[in-house]
Amino acid sequence: MQRRDFLAQTALAAGAMASVSSLSNISKAEAAETSKPFSMKFAPHFGMFKHSAGEDLVDQLKFSSDQGFTAWEDNGMKRRSVEDQKRIASTMEQLNMEMGVLVALIDLKNKINFVSDDKAAREEVLQGMRETVDVAKRVNAKWLTVVPGYVHSRLPHDYQMANCIELLRQCCDILEPHGLTMVLEPLNHPTNHPGLFLHESPQAYLICRAVNRPSCKILFDIYHQQITEGNLIPNIDHCWSEIPYFQAGDNPGRNEPGTGEINFKNVFQHIANKGYTGIVGMEHGNSQPGVEGEQAVIKAYRAVDPS
Repeated sequence: MQRRDFLAQTALAAGAMASVSSLSNISKAEAAETSKPFSMKFAPHFGMFKHSAGEDLVDQLKFSSDQGFTAWEDNGMKRRSVEDQKRIASTMEQLNMEMGVLVALIDLKNKINFVSDDKAAREEVLQGMRETVDVAKRVNAKWLTVVPGYVHSRLPHDYQMANCIELLRQCCDILEPHGLTMVLEPLNHPTNHPGLFLHESPQAYLICRAVNRPSCKILFDIYHQQITEGNLIPNIDHCWSEIPYFQAGDNPGRNEPGTGEINFKNVFQHIANKGYTGIVGMEHGNSQPGVEGEQAVIKAYRAVDPS
């Protein structure tokens, strides 16, 4: 082999090795970026990453932790077996993940009614709340979603409001000894939940101020409040003293940020600037199917994570 050919091949080999090294460094950097913890405590839910992680609940938690998520929520926790509740709690403790909301009265379904003066119905709510305490303690939950039910068609609004406030105070008596907090969730009327009593953030604020207990606060679901009232940042500011928990979902469609009209980058940065360090539940679906859709959800949250 002539010297010049040898030098040329050596140069090509060196260039190839440099390229491989560069690609390796890029892939390591990308891996580090995609696995670093989010600055905000975004909380997925079971099923959101099942195509990537499989059906097993523990595997889904581990996958989410590997993607940088540090919180979790499960509306239906109360319906799970005690065995599954314990598995979930143990795994989350090992992964240093924080438990978000569970629905307090999921077992009552459409029978929930905080605004009625029916004593039996009100006692049923209180009993449901007592039963929720054990579940919350088992899974290290602090936050319990409460929806006060439907409007009473034969009772003037102010009587309904008074009944709701009084029953919430009785719920506080049950929860406070255990360090638990109800978060009242206003749900939109026009698109998803017609007929409910609580649907606006100012109304939730009024109720919480009237109840005047540390265990009765607001769950501000950005999706619902965009539909009901818009004006998100000013309404968040007005309700700020009563909001310990947020949920997210873009509108229309109720999917991940970036699929609708809400500027989540600005909203999340605003609440971070105000000092919010709590959980943001990912209360929505995936806009795309399969593994690709799950990766799109993760990328969407990377794009709106506050700096």
